[in-house]
Amino acid sequence: MFRIRISDTKTFRSVLDALSTIVDEATFTIGLDGIRLRAMDPSRVAMVDFEMRKTSFDEYEAAGDSKVCVNLNELKKLIKRAGKDDTIELSLNEESGRILVKIKGRYTRTFSLPVLEASEEEVPEPKLAFNAKVTLTSSDFNDILKDVEMVSDSVRIEADGEKFIMNARGDVAGAEIEIKKGDDTLISIEAAEPSKATFSLSYLADIVKAASDTSDIVTLEFSTDMPLRLDFRQRYDGKLVYLLAPRIEVE
Repeated sequence: MFRIRISDTKTFRSVLDALSTIVDEATFTIGLDGIRLRAMDPSRVAMVDFEMRKTSFDEYEAAGDSKVCVNLNELKKLIKRAGKDDTIELSLNEESGRILVKIKGRYTRTFSLPVLEASEEEVPEPKLAFNAKVTLTSSDFNDILKDVEMVSDSVRIEADGEKFIMNARGDVAGAEIEIKKGDDTLISIEAAEPSKATFSLSYLADIVKAASDTSDIVTLEFSTDMPLRLDFRQRYDGKLVYLLAPRIEVE
């Protein structure tokens, strides 16, 4: 049993958009302290690790840890009907096995969604060590990715402690973006050793575009030819972290 209510409808919609870049069907753990989700996309290229603590909600009630699986795209359709002055209330009707989505504003609307069979697979938290760490604004990073998307479907990122470089090469054109320590765009940079790795832009651009609506700052952590960790600092009490597998380049 659970019942949650939130008045920040814009943030909640943005969170669902960000999660749906990775999974279509999401198995949430609804616990005493909040809502959690850790899942991989079907191709196992990307992972999302999400938490929205109970303090992020106007009201939060949960009997204990329970798993609830929903179709995110269907849930998003309903949530997007909420205006900025509305509140959203989610609860579980145990008799019907459906989630009730109640939108309260000038009038009250109640929708229902079926609870799907929850995935039995537990995605463990990856234990990785990274050599490079770069922090910049989410909007700047999103703009940079728009630049490199024009010339290629992949991007190589590099950091050496003094500068952060993004390099893309296509069949016709190329692009290189260099951000040095001290530039307004770069909040911080550190590297135990020079690091570089290549990633698919189809995944990276979609993640950053969606997550930028929930976050002002993103921290990238990576090592040579290792996964990229993207930690989007949230405006609510919680976390939104992605892990993206590298594209191995053949020389």
